[in-house]
Amino acid sequence: MTLEEFSAGEQKTESDPDNVVLCLLAADEDDDRDVALQIHFTLIQAFCCENDINILRVSNPGRLAELLLLETDASPAASEGAEQPPDLHCVLVTNPHSSQWKDPALSQLICFCRESRYMDQWVPVINLPER
Repeated sequence: MTLEEFSAGEQKTESDPDNVVLCLLAADEDDDRDVALQIHFTLIQAFCCENDINILRVSNPGRLAELLLLETDASPAASEGAEQPPDLHCVLVTNPHSSQWKDPALSQLICFCRESRYMDQWVPVINLPER
C-alpha cells in the first residue's frame, strides 16, 4: 500500500490512478471555515464517488501526519521554518496489486466506508485525538 498526496489541483501520482482505493480528506476546525478548501473537497468527493473510490474524513491533519510518520516531535530545527509541512488535506491510498495482495487494515477501512454508506453517511468521519 502506498500513500500519495493530492494537493490543490495538482495530482502527484506516478502510478495507475485506477489503483486508488481510498481518499482521506483531512481538515481541522479552522479548515471548516475555508470556503475554497470546502469547494475543493466537494469536487474531490464528486470525483471519488463517480470513480468508486472510498472517502474518509479525518479531523486532525497534524495527528494524521504523525501516524503517517511524516512529522516527528517538534524539534528546534523544525520550528525555525526549515521545511514546509506536507499538505495532507487530501491523501490518496493506492493498492497496486489489489487482486494479489490484501491488506487487512485497508480492508477494514473499506468495509467501514461501505457500511457507512449503507447507513446514508456517504463520507464517514474519524476523529483522531491528540496524543
